[in-house]
Amino acid sequence: MITEFTIDRKHIILIGTAHISQKSVELVRDMIEDHKPDTVCIELCESRYKTIVSGNGWQDMDIIKVIKEKKVSLLLSNLILASFQKKIAAKLDIKPGAEMLQAIESANLVNAKIWLADRDIRTTLSRAWRSMGLWNKIKVVFQLSLSIGSSQDITEEEIEKMKQTDVLENLIKEVGKSMPILKEILIDERDKYLAEKIRNASGDKIIAVVGAGHVPGITKYIEKSRNIEELDILPKKNGFASLLKWAIPAFIFILFILGFSKGGFAAGKEMILWWILANGIFASIGAAIAMGHPYTIISSFLAAPLTSLNPMIAAGWVSGLVEAFSRKPKVKDCESLAGDILTVKGFFKNKITRILLIVVFTNIGSMIGTMVALPMLLKVL
Repeated sequence: MITEFTIDRKHIILIGTAHISQKSVELVRDMIEDHKPDTVCIELCESRYKTIVSGNGWQDMDIIKVIKEKKVSLLLSNLILASFQKKIAAKLDIKPGAEMLQAIESANLVNAKIWLADRDIRTTLSRAWRSMGLWNKIKVVFQLSLSIGSSQDITEEEIEKMKQTDVLENLIKEVGKSMPILKEILIDERDKYLAEKIRNASGDKIIAVVGAGHVPGITKYIEKSRNIEELDILPKKNGFASLLKWAIPAFIFILFILGFSKGGFAAGKEMILWWILANGIFASIGAAIAMGHPYTIISSFLAAPLTSLNPMIAAGWVSGLVEAFSRKPKVKDCESLAGDILTVKGFFKNKITRILLIVVFTNIGSMIGTMVALPMLLKVL
């Protein structure tokens, strides 16, 4: 898909590609090497550019830092998306992002400047995550998880259609039908961002290589300059959600106080016991489902009753850190991560993704434990 513009005396050639199509790779190579542009814009940000060029992004990942910065869910969702794309690419016998690598190689060959036109992936994912409520977050992770196995049943006819489009953007659009805010941030906002960055690229002749799903939006926005600084701002956290985090522990403390004051020491003791057992058991079950180390499972049981009363700490963070220290990820885990994320078994086998799953499953278990404990506390009263 090729679209051409003339803006402020700049000749812009927009190439829409499928991220898993060999024909797209050949088209990018031919267009850049034939036209010899001054600048080649690519749909990558700085971090993704370094990863795709060096190929060792996983080796540089600090899993402890990911947990401490509360980015486990973001990283896990990103890995699931990458899993889907890699499996489709394997069916088509091509490396994901090959057309971007070709654009970089061809740009260097003709001495063209490389211009990174996409918004930082961390900003995009953070904006998407913060804009969703808890239920929508669960739905997204569930739908993306289903995609791990869904690609096994894709027909040859569907594969041929994928060669003409951007499969990752199509997947996001499908999810976006039930959650429009997700499509707005992952596709529409980036269309505006890409359009402005391409428009401001230096040189008289510019070739821009982007996913086919972005072409209509870029075409719509590129004629008019716009301020994209606001698209780099992270939205404020939901005030009601933050209030709820403090309200639930406060309510639990009130119940404990009422239990001791109305029912005496025996009733208060029984309430505390129910709270410890419900939170601890369900959190440890979550860690066990994620195949955590015995120390991790024990730490989940011990931490959940306390962390559930402290909005600043989550049981999953404790269990994730214990797992990281108990079974330290090694270089081979980083090296095999790209292949391990292609299967459910691989997600649980790889020490890095297992840590992420332990954090998520322990937190889910702790949440269930809180919901189970509440009616039991009220019953004691």
